[in-house]
Amino acid sequence: MPTRYMPVPRLGPKGRLPGQGPVAQALAGSAAVWFDAAHAFDGGSNANQMQAAALPAEVRARLVGLRAPLCGLSLDRPRIMGILNVTPDSFSDGGDLTTLRDVVARAQAMAVADILDIGGESTRPGADVVTVFEEIRRTVPVIRALREAGITTPISIDTRKAAVAHAAIAAGADIVNDVSAFRFDPEMADVVAETGVPACLMHSKGDPATMQQAPSYENVTLEVFEHLAERVEFATARGVAREKLIVDPGIGFGKTQAHNLRLLADLAQLHDLGLPVLLGASRKKFIGTIGGADLAKDRMPGSVAVALHGAAMGVQILRVHDVAETAQALALWYAIYQTDHSD
Repeated sequence: MPTRYMPVPRLGPKGRLPGQGPVAQALAGSAAVWFDAAHAFDGGSNANQMQAAALPAEVRARLVGLRAPLCGLSLDRPRIMGILNVTPDSFSDGGDLTTLRDVVARAQAMAVADILDIGGESTRPGADVVTVFEEIRRTVPVIRALREAGITTPISIDTRKAAVAHAAIAAGADIVNDVSAFRFDPEMADVVAETGVPACLMHSKGDPATMQQAPSYENVTLEVFEHLAERVEFATARGVAREKLIVDPGIGFGKTQAHNLRLLADLAQLHDLGLPVLLGASRKKFIGTIGGADLAKDRMPGSVAVALHGAAMGVQILRVHDVAETAQALALWYAIYQTDHSD
């Protein structure tokens, strides 16, 4: 296994903090997160800490480089992907939106979101597969209605099926968000390659119906990393441009609470892929378990806390239900850590 590198993220105006060395580098082009050291993992959990200046040039380039813009959005700061489910059975908001008018109104209320993520098939634990016909019936009219209403925000189609993605893109979607990382339907890679849209590859174990039945890993961080590295290779081999790819560790998809917490602690590892990182932990069960909120809709404060942690790890995209609350928290976070307050 190749050596993998995990930068040690730090916050604050680069070059102004006590003890910060001259070799500090922006993490993935971030305006608020930097690093001057990284842990090197050589095929296992044992790590050696290295100064940023001592990293191989190609590794430093992966960790430092600003990621390619996403649908015209610069990724030097965290972007908000607002969740807009049109399913009857999603774990948090299933059945909330029953008419096109409801969906358009919700999208307009989420105006501060940088991206809208539309899903027509629940991938909650225990969920069954929805037919292609039904998923298109649920999502394509919504995408068209949003565009007809003058909403120009980039739209992501949350689907595992190539035919659904193709129909959604034709209706006005800009991004594919595949929780199976092209495993469920390998032809998804061909749709993405042919249309040239960006795509998010998420780690998952098993399928929604079975994924939470005693998931196990020897080293969850490294296994998730290697899986995503393999899926990136698969996608590029099928003609997808590497700069069009995004990776997601798949919090809650075939993971226990301990796995989720470990991955959150180690999020910076994913920057070694040299790609934008998406974090989707909003309202998930572990937040309710730790925070004492049985109902998914009562998990906003914990979800915002996890989103801010993701921002501190250099994550570029935060997929959330509570858009306005997350946007307000990020605005304060960014003001504190991006600006030099010495004057």
